[in-house]
Amino acid sequence: MPAYNIFRRGILKGTAAMTAFAVINQTTAQSAAPGRSDSGPRELRGQQVPEPPEGKSAGPIRPGRGSALSGKVAIVTGAARGIGRAIAVEMAANGADVVALDIAGPVSTASNAVPASPEDLAETVRQIMAYGRRGESIRADIRDIAALRAAADHVEQTYGKIDIVVADAAIQRWKPLLEMEDSDWRDVIDNNLNGTANTIRAFAPKMVARKQGRIIVLASMQGKHGTKDGSSYAASKWGILGLMKSAALEFGQYNITVNALIPGLVDTPLTRYDKRFSEAIGETGRQAPEHPSPQQAWDARAPTVALKVGWLQPDDISPAAVFLASDAAAMVTGAEYEVTGGDSAKNV
Repeated sequence: MPAYNIFRRGILKGTAAMTAFAVINQTTAQSAAPGRSDSGPRELRGQQVPEPPEGKSAGPIRPGRGSALSGKVAIVTGAARGIGRAIAVEMAANGADVVALDIAGPVSTASNAVPASPEDLAETVRQIMAYGRRGESIRADIRDIAALRAAADHVEQTYGKIDIVVADAAIQRWKPLLEMEDSDWRDVIDNNLNGTANTIRAFAPKMVARKQGRIIVLASMQGKHGTKDGSSYAASKWGILGLMKSAALEFGQYNITVNALIPGLVDTPLTRYDKRFSEAIGETGRQAPEHPSPQQAWDARAPTVALKVGWLQPDDISPAAVFLASDAAAMVTGAEYEVTGGDSAKNV
């Protein structure tokens, strides 16, 4: 096990308690490169979650399937698991040093998913280092802009620069509008939309000073077509698109690009629970059982998607992030990149 040196900084936020972020010192490992980024079992209640067949997925992470990021320094929020982890590891596989930022703990009661853990975040760092890159973690809450600014200062001091920022951290809540508690709306918007804005506001000044950089935000197809019983999440992701386009207009003069990745349904801990599977079945017009099996959800949804898959994997999204972060995307800004397996074909 590599040696970890934990630094904690408390930042007083009004009358709230201290918000800490912990930094795990960068180190390099020479172990064999991993394949899949989400190394845990893909299952719900002991039932295996179906996966796309060979040829119907971008496959596990491997060097060279994206564009080169050698010499780049990236920071990825929401990097403890899921799409955030896949992007962080994919960037390392293509040559970047990567800082993985995540709260790695509970965010709100207005979240249907089990919270990420410090162990999840450490696993992301392990996979980054397995590619021979410098990697470290920062535990921080994206709702706390002071903590993010402190993290930005640390990364700049440690690595000398920040080339790439990926704003991925998000929570999801399923509740009809008329049944919502205030937190079901407020906390999702505060974390997903305000947290993404905080991430840009905290890290972009480092890029402006150098007059170059790449910012990638994570939206969702749920933000483009709306979601029954998921309005707070859909609204937050729609707002991220407006934020992205506005930031692209503002930062273009500094040679900074700002783009959005728009995943379709992706199998991650954020979506792997009964309610999400029920909604996936309901979206096809079928009556959904209260506790559907993953196979039932896959079988209902796959025929409605152009590439005939029920959902994608995190490692299907990450290659697009590498492209948008690369020199090859120098003239791409203010753009929406949809990675959906074909859901995009059903929407204007």
